[in-house]
Amino acid sequence: MRSDFVERDILGHVLFALTEPNRLACRVSLETGLRIDDVLSLSTSILRQSTFTVTEKKTGKKKRCRLSDGLKRDLKRIAGEYFIFPHRTDPKRHRTRQAVFADIKRACKFYRLRDNVTPHSMRKAYAVDLMRRCGDIKKVCEALNHDPRYLSTTIFYALADVISNGSVEVKKKKR
Repeated sequence: MRSDFVERDILGHVLFALTEPNRLACRVSLETGLRIDDVLSLSTSILRQSTFTVTEKKTGKKKRCRLSDGLKRDLKRIAGEYFIFPHRTDPKRHRTRQAVFADIKRACKFYRLRDNVTPHSMRKAYAVDLMRRCGDIKKVCEALNHDPRYLSTTIFYALADVISNGSVEVKKKKR
């Protein structure tokens, strides 16, 4: 399923309407660029570290991350014994991505948004923000842990704001 890029002001409204744990999971994704599955599986122990390493579930690649002090403080408030985002019935499991997805869809329905906002929209917002700040597609590629041989994938993330406005027409090659 395709997820749309959403500007920060609209995304702020969506985040406001989410439950606190889901809002915080999205904030982690926005701050680190991690996929929501990787965010939800973060163990509570990382909150004691200044930086931490995540092995991405989708790619198996390692990624070094850092959280702001304010976000860490907020995460400590909701963290479970094992996972920062515990499952609602079993504390030894983490929250599911479907729970975050459903909450985002509920918030979008409330605001009558036509955009297809999903947890992956946070990763696109991260890429666009990074591209706006640094202007270097290779840095965005590295931050997203994309394969540098396929910069076209990174371009779709980093320029999602331009592409979603219809300013650029690009066809993505199938691999």
